[in-house]
Amino acid sequence: MYMDGLGFQRLSGFENHGGFDGIIIGDPKQLYHLEFTCHKAPLAVRPQDPDNLLVFYIPDEKKWQRTCLRMISAGFMELKSFNPYWDIFGKTFEDLDGYRVVLQNQQWTH
Repeated sequence: MYMDGLGFQRLSGFENHGGFDGIIIGDPKQLYHLEFTCHKAPLAVRPQDPDNLLVFYIPDEKKWQRTCLRMISAGFMELKSFNPYWDIFGKTFEDLDGYRVVLQNQQWTH
């Protein structure tokens, strides 16, 4: 879902590392990646907070629009953000587990 929606690729992965399996995805040209892990034992899952977000700044409007369409095609649901700030220049998407991603159509500055 994240690979299709964000245009990422599988960078690496592992199996049975201390009871965990995982996949590492991202853009090999960037200095960040996402790592998703799964534990084999059943665990109680804590509900997701609607303001825990993964935010990507995409200043190019055409690329931002294409990425938003890919997120929907990949199965993410578009919704209003808990924090209305993200709805001004961005869109918020939720995955099947309730985790949220914001695609912000702005240049990030610090």
